Parts: sequence; structure tokens; C-alpha cells
Amino acid sequence: MFMDFSEQPPPPRWEPSPRRPPLTPRERTAVTAILLFNVAMLVCGPLAGVTLFQAIPALFR
Repeated sequence: MFMDFSEQPPPPRWEPSPRRPPLTPRERTAVTAILLFNVAMLVCGPLAGVTLFQAIPALFR
């Protein structure tokens, strides 16, 4: 069945959402600290895991 939509208004224009304001100094410091912690854990985490695997057999000697 044919439906006539000629009387309908066109849809509203799409506008992108406004940009988020830049980070405040406190937010920038927090993000930097989190990133540095993650990089440190990326380097030190595997070493700590290996040390634990070596410590478990050493306890039973």
C-alpha cells in the first residue's frame, strides 16, 4: 500500500555534538599519573610474576 509522506516535514539537520573542553590541570595531572603507573606496571608486572613463580618452589625446598 502506498503511503503519502509529502505533508511530513523533513527531519531536523544533524549537527555533531559540541567538542569537550580541554582538560583542566588537575585532570591532566591525574591522566598523566595513571599513564605512568600503567607503563611502570607494563615493565615491572612480568618481573614480579616471575619472581613469585620462583618463590613458590623455593618455599618447599
